[in-house]
Amino acid sequence: MVQFQIQWVGTPNYTSGRGGRAPVAIVDHITAGLYPGTLNWMQNPAAQASAHYLILQDGRILQLVRDEDTAWANGYVERPTWRLYDGTNPNRYTLSIEHENLSGGHLTEAQYQASLWLHKQLIERWDIPISRDTIIGHNQIDTVNRPHDPGLEFPWNRLFLDLQEWQGGEQGVETWKEQLVAQARQAGLITEYHNPDQAAPKWFVLAVALNLLKKLGK
Repeated sequence: MVQFQIQWVGTPNYTSGRGGRAPVAIVDHITAGLYPGTLNWMQNPAAQASAHYLILQDGRILQLVRDEDTAWANGYVERPTWRLYDGTNPNRYTLSIEHENLSGGHLTEAQYQASLWLHKQLIERWDIPISRDTIIGHNQIDTVNRPHDPGLEFPWNRLFLDLQEWQGGEQGVETWKEQLVAQARQAGLITEYHNPDQAAPKWFVLAVALNLLKKLGK
């Protein structure tokens, strides 16, 4: 396995400690901007935003906040679908990884391999299970303002298959089910990733029905 290096860059945008909590999940993000501007922004006190890690398109891994401290990445919560959300600030019990990208969630191969390596390091260090509840997108915390973070092209299926092959975890979702979800997103019926094997809440079913009616011009 390729060994990557983590480069410390730091930021003033963090809270010391985790308020007695420990990380229980990894949250993946897309920057919607390119390096070095996106790094400069997360190091700017006016931004009031940061992440623990930033993975560049060339595969470099930058660390802005220590794992033991709280990054400011997921604090705004609106209509969350994340099953582990407990009503408190999710920054306290998550680790955040930003991926340099303009939009869409497409990662370069070097970037994907670096992200896969980093996920493995964090999983081992913090004993995080490999599941759809413990490795999530920002969109699962804020479905209203971050529906495309990390984006339609983020390689969820590949990531989980690679992680499960490496260590084992919950049974992977069958490919045909993943494809149905992807097709539904492309058709505009849903706006974020949903686990095909997870029961859908009533609001979600209603949202899909309303989106379908809009498509039909009803």
